[in-house]
Amino acid sequence: MLNNKWMRSAIPALLIHCSIGSVYCWSTFKEAISNQIGMSTFAVGWAFSFAIFFLGMSAAFAGKMVEKNIHKSSLISCICFTVGMMGTGFFIEHTTGIMALLGIYLCYGCIMGIGLGVGYITPVKTLMLWFKDKKGLATGISIMGFGLAKAIATPIMEIFQKNYGISKMFYLLGIIYFVMMFLGHLLLKKPEGWVEEAEKSDSFKLMSMFKDKVFVGIWLMFFINIHCGLALITYEKQILNTTFAKSALLLVMVSVIPSVTAAFNALGRIGYSTISDKLKDRNTIYKIIFASSIIITMVALLSSSISNGVKGLGFGIITIILLVVVNAGYGGGFSTLPALLSSRFGMKNISKIHGLALSAWAFAGITGNNMSELILNITNNKYDDILIFTCIFYVVAFIISSTMIKNKKES
Repeated sequence: MLNNKWMRSAIPALLIHCSIGSVYCWSTFKEAISNQIGMSTFAVGWAFSFAIFFLGMSAAFAGKMVEKNIHKSSLISCICFTVGMMGTGFFIEHTTGIMALLGIYLCYGCIMGIGLGVGYITPVKTLMLWFKDKKGLATGISIMGFGLAKAIATPIMEIFQKNYGISKMFYLLGIIYFVMMFLGHLLLKKPEGWVEEAEKSDSFKLMSMFKDKVFVGIWLMFFINIHCGLALITYEKQILNTTFAKSALLLVMVSVIPSVTAAFNALGRIGYSTISDKLKDRNTIYKIIFASSIIITMVALLSSSISNGVKGLGFGIITIILLVVVNAGYGGGFSTLPALLSSRFGMKNISKIHGLALSAWAFAGITGNNMSELILNITNNKYDDILIFTCIFYVVAFIISSTMIKNKKES
């Protein structure tokens, strides 16, 4: 009963991803950390950027370990993620100023970031082995958990902050996530009879992938999708505040819409990847994501929906659709990636190749939100100007998807 695809792959993957996905709740407690340690929100915000950077880079170089031993990698992920979270709470409670900031960078940014990256790729190949004929659905289920984590954890974090304080919130979450991830670690198992092929010396050189035009194209379009997504998603609350300023709907919109967009982020993860199972070429999903993002971004840009929100509800609806479409495409880009890579390069080294592709996430984690910060500083907080750059990037991504990602027979 316990040895089936749900108990040995889907459920443990959800336990792991619903834990590590809480990294996207950063905006929920960023200001509380800033107030507690006496540092600016800008300085504190780099902890999130570092977490995403170490996520991407650890995923890029942990593929070999994951291929050899998923139980070792899932345990490392569990320990690093929860130790990093509880360490963050320790530095918030016992230090202030620059000492606290450096401690948070180390724990939340580096240690927890490594746990994020290793944990993110650990269940993926196992899922695709169990769901051999529905790889998109399999990875969609897991990576949906990463997207759902924000919607699930945000209200819990707000309750913990209110009743116990910011530092104890991290302690409590560290304990909860340790139990979840350790249970996932115990349950995760590859199908009976599956044995990894003995690796030949120098049979696969990871960095040689950057000489492959198809992989470079996938890396670039994946980077652009994350970069543009973070440029808008990390400023979602501020965009809604601007759009619905002086409106009676402001409080409702700011409190409800983020949950709606988080739901679409999760739905995009399972929806787009599941649809890709039915398509002749999984790359078609990326063309759909980029085309829809270009259309809604141009509509929002030409109507100046963010700055004109106070003039009518119609402008506000356009802004909401913009955030919904971007969130769905952002999530779908993640979940469709493993199946797309397997369709181009086969399953043999998929954990290594997937991990290397996730290095794009590392760099986008640095550039996405910081591009928006730079634009807002230069233009005196004109959010519509961010759309100009995101639209240009989406067009470039669509061109890359249409010209560089050549089709190959799926392995």
